Amino acid sequence: MSKKNVKPGVEVFLSGDLSRLKGRNIALVSNYSATDSSLVPTIELLNNKPDLNISTLLAPEHGLWGKFQAGENVPLQKDKRTGLPVLSLYDQSNPESIKLPDNTDERMRTFDISDAGKKINKLALKDIDTIILDLQDVGTRIYTYISTMGYLMESISGTEKELIILDRSNPITGSYIEGPMLEYPEYSSFVGFYSIPVRHGMTIGELALLFNREIYSSNVNLSIISVENWERKMWFDQTGLQWVKPSPNLPSLTSAIVYPGMVFLEGTNVSEGRGTTNPFEVFGAPWMEGMTVSEELNRKNLKGVKFTEIFFRPSFSKYSGEDCSGVKIFITDRNEFSPFETMLNIISVIKKTSPDNLIIHTKYFDMIAGNSWISQKINNGLAVNSIVGSYQDGLSEFSEYRKKYLLYD
Repeated sequence: MSKKNVKPGVEVFLSGDLSRLKGRNIALVSNYSATDSSLVPTIELLNNKPDLNISTLLAPEHGLWGKFQAGENVPLQKDKRTGLPVLSLYDQSNPESIKLPDNTDERMRTFDISDAGKKINKLALKDIDTIILDLQDVGTRIYTYISTMGYLMESISGTEKELIILDRSNPITGSYIEGPMLEYPEYSSFVGFYSIPVRHGMTIGELALLFNREIYSSNVNLSIISVENWERKMWFDQTGLQWVKPSPNLPSLTSAIVYPGMVFLEGTNVSEGRGTTNPFEVFGAPWMEGMTVSEELNRKNLKGVKFTEIFFRPSFSKYSGEDCSGVKIFITDRNEFSPFETMLNIISVIKKTSPDNLIIHTKYFDMIAGNSWISQKINNGLAVNSIVGSYQDGLSEFSEYRKKYLLYD
């Protein structure tokens, strides 16, 4: 497929009639990765528009300009570039927040399954008439921007405040869905907001429509500004737009493609490559035998992927400063590659080759899986094919159920 001139929602929005928003007090939820096709951030585009009164910026995880790693506090502050006040939607210093451990990875696992410090106080929005949200989602349930959107919708549900979503394409296409459905509300958390599969195949605007009807009974005053010229089968590199990493550890489209599976290694004592130049594309540990694991995985002939041995030394996160024996993932056919199924095979092989070393942090793993039975099946040594087969009915139902919320062909 040749590249197309895809226009993100912000460009469509700014080319339209903004007169109805004149005089309204606006809060903007965005960050550095939401840009127009000329790489100008939405934050600057909207703040420089005379007809728009942007009075407040709301910062998601990683902050406005992406300097905070996963799990790091995003403080209340004043933005130096715009001079606007910044209210944090990921603030660990919130007085209601839980006491956090010092270890970065443990802190992330602890803090991210709670909603403490992530729901904005309704009083903070009392003078706000309109909230505009422009965030680049990456196509998986385990990504906090869609949870931030869901919490905001909760805070304005039943009010006259309007939420305008400036939609963006799903970078890993809107054609594929994969993985188990989240069991709602038992496993709802900041790392899994609602009952959708691991890889949901929807845009953030389409998810807003789904959340509004299914959770909030259409009580959110919601508007979606659609992407122009995007087709569901398109990968991000077919849009004609430049990749701006949506969070610090997704530096490339490839990292986003493997992420719906490799993110589950966060729930284990295996490094998922944080602190390297290829996060989520490599995995390993000081106690792992990378060559043995890569050979075992290649013998499985998984579709669209190959594996090679690699050695790495993370600069932060798990095993910081330690030499790790590991594996590098190479995607050979992204249309055939199944990230979640690949992850199940990876954990299965590590469990087989290092049974005394592998640890699954069940509480966190279950929250990102959206259920407890995936980890139980893994621990019981159930065949991967059997695990994959156990969530197919849920995917079939979701495939039909989501159709009424899809905005693109």
